[in-house]
Amino acid sequence: LHNFGYIHFQWNNIWHLWPVFLVIGGVNLLFANNRSPWATILKITVIVGGFALILFGNFNYRNHWWPGFRYHYNKDNDDNDINFDDGNDNDSDDSDSGKMVKVSGDSQFREPFNAAVKVAQLNIKGGATTYRLNDTTADLFSANTHEFHGRYQFTTHQEDSVYVMDFIMKNHKGVWGWGDNNNDANVATIKLNTNPEWEVNIDAGATDLDFDLSKYKVRSVKINGGAGAFKVKVGQPLAETNINVSTGASDVTIDVPSNAACHIKSDSGLSSNTFDGFNKMSNGEYETSGFESAKNKIYIHISGGISDFKVHKY
Repeated sequence: LHNFGYIHFQWNNIWHLWPVFLVIGGVNLLFANNRSPWATILKITVIVGGFALILFGNFNYRNHWWPGFRYHYNKDNDDNDINFDDGNDNDSDDSDSGKMVKVSGDSQFREPFNAAVKVAQLNIKGGATTYRLNDTTADLFSANTHEFHGRYQFTTHQEDSVYVMDFIMKNHKGVWGWGDNNNDANVATIKLNTNPEWEVNIDAGATDLDFDLSKYKVRSVKINGGAGAFKVKVGQPLAETNINVSTGASDVTIDVPSNAACHIKSDSGLSSNTFDGFNKMSNGEYETSGFESAKNKIYIHISGGISDFKVHKY
């Protein structure tokens, strides 16, 4: 119907108005057992209204898209315009309608090693990104990113005896990561030095994260995430190594050494839990054999909505 000109379908609305599907599902779930006429009318109204909004709503979106495209609407019909919506782009544009201009690039970040740093904290913030950590570096910190529109920034400061590094995504209004293949995704490859004791804090939304921390001395790992896949592998614990994970609808896998003493506390609601090799102590609490007498211990606290939590021994 759109192709033949009978309707004008707003394709952008699928990406911008996706929460409408949650509203439709929530209303129908709320009144699932209510057979009254007004409940039926309400459910039908929400469904029809929601889909009508998605299909036909015109909100004149500009500079917004799913991760990776930056686009600009040139509304004049002449052929001498320039992409005036992008101050950093001087390419001539002969298009009569909104032209999508993909802006991407690679960046490198590093912090030289300082032997005086005994405890280091790495704070990572930003979603719609693939994060990888599986190698070491002679620097204190290094990261290579394949990104869109220079999205990351790296800063450092000192807090008491802890050297803090913030690796965060800048305000990316109007610039999102999008890709037809893995080469066109937002990817950050991170390396750390093995000498300090590490505190790693991750605040991310829809994220694919794979961190192999087995070579490092890890004090703590804290993950606050949305819908995504999170995989963390830790090595032998310090006197106390804490892992805290709070996610939405995610797939979370934590790998711990087979001989490590480990305690799990799960507040996971409707989530699925798989804790191989752990003894159930009480409601939501699990331990490895001999945990109480162990000198070094791993404490894992997981919470989430509808997620799949797994703790494996390796």
